[in-house]
Amino acid sequence: MTNAPAKDPTSRIVPRRVRIKQFGVELGPVVHLAQERTRLANPQFDHITVTPRGTTLGAEISGIRLAGDLPDEVIDEIRRAWLDYKVVFFRNQPISSVDHVEFARRFGQLEVHPFLMGSDDHPELVRFEKGADTAGFENGWHHDVTWRAKPSMGAILRAIQVPHTGGDTAFSDMAAAYDGLEDEMKERLDGLQAAHDYTLAFGSFVDSDRKAAMREEYPVVHHPVVRTHPETGRKLLFVNAYFTSHIVDMESQKSNELLTYLISRASIMEYQYRLSWEPDQLTLWDNRIVQHFAMSDYYPDVRIMERASIIGDRPI
Repeated sequence: MTNAPAKDPTSRIVPRRVRIKQFGVELGPVVHLAQERTRLANPQFDHITVTPRGTTLGAEISGIRLAGDLPDEVIDEIRRAWLDYKVVFFRNQPISSVDHVEFARRFGQLEVHPFLMGSDDHPELVRFEKGADTAGFENGWHHDVTWRAKPSMGAILRAIQVPHTGGDTAFSDMAAAYDGLEDEMKERLDGLQAAHDYTLAFGSFVDSDRKAAMREEYPVVHHPVVRTHPETGRKLLFVNAYFTSHIVDMESQKSNELLTYLISRASIMEYQYRLSWEPDQLTLWDNRIVQHFAMSDYYPDVRIMERASIIGDRPI
């Protein structure tokens, strides 16, 4: 007679997160993702094929070519998929810079970045060309340009040349991060404002004789710590280590402690989708709801990308 296998000793535990306070480690399933995961499981579109790739974010769109003048109904479905899946991508899209800019303009007015300059022909198109002489600088969790009064709505990034290994981009769902907070923390964050300042990440790029003019043009701005997505109504965390300097009207140490905790939420792997790049791949992400992290793990190989960003609204 064989003995029956012993049951998993955790089988009688109600699914929940357990925190080891000493090290800030959390164990257990992230059960609150189930509803959003289920909602996204069976996409229904008429003009595009959408294949979910992540849990609450990340999907591949296929069945269309992006070069040329796409019908409005196709653009509308791409936008709906973008809102639902937060990060969407297209493989095998050998388009030009002109095509890239024209496609991006179908979603809104494009942004010109004051620190990451575009070309004379396409000032809206930022080129990231990394290699042995220019290492990556993007390896940290952040929303783009939150130091603007109106941070970008989203970005469209095109892969021109990618390394054989490495160079992935990870994305983190900050609505899932908010939903995962304890009710007491949500109450604490209600109504709080955070200061966002370009100098934290870009201050070293500004010549000393231009600092006063740039500060006047781009003053410190205040955004809600918890913003509401203007199209979906989702609440989400809107602070990041690149540009958020402090919580307004909060003592410095308490502000730093709170921000350190909130910023760490982007690092929870269950909230993430990690994207591997191929040449001629286009990826659209909703900058309002996701943070991203470009992996700088391919040095000294070459990685060349071009990005168009769409102007957004003032966070509320």
